Amino acid sequence: MIRRLLSALILAWVIGFVVFVGLLPRPAGDQRTDGIIVLTGGPKRIERGLTLMQAGKAKRMLVSGVNMEVARRDFLKIYRPPLPLFDCCIDLGHEAVDTRSNAAESADWIETHHYRSIRLVTTDWHMRRARFELRQALPEQVAIVTDAVHSEPDLKVLLTEYHKYLLRRAAALAGY
Repeated sequence: MIRRLLSALILAWVIGFVVFVGLLPRPAGDQRTDGIIVLTGGPKRIERGLTLMQAGKAKRMLVSGVNMEVARRDFLKIYRPPLPLFDCCIDLGHEAVDTRSNAAESADWIETHHYRSIRLVTTDWHMRRARFELRQALPEQVAIVTDAVHSEPDLKVLLTEYHKYLLRRAAALAGY
């Protein structure tokens, strides 16, 4: 009985991992949302958000998880967004240090601006957990459009993220 249960658990884990890797989220379409949230930590995320803002796909953008030492002028030097767009419509969030706190910082920003729809920009392998955390932090009426930045993750990154995702889902089921 124990062998069968263990075998079933291993099989479920393997199938889950294959699905996790085989169906990585993709970039979103052309739809417009009230706001854009970009999570720091991976290449091309911020560039994707800036491209969307310049195309008029949202009113405002939050870059969540910006290092405390990065000032607005540093961001300007690195990414060179148009100054009028930067001054009016791009917020840098310095409070988040992980995916869960990204969600809390983002939820506060969404509530402050009374947004009903947001576009979440992060790397493809990170999207499922990021979306899960954000969904946990937001009211149901806020729509989330996922916009995954394509990457070429190695097996270690995929395994680590898969385990983080499973553990976070389990913790949520346990009430954490």
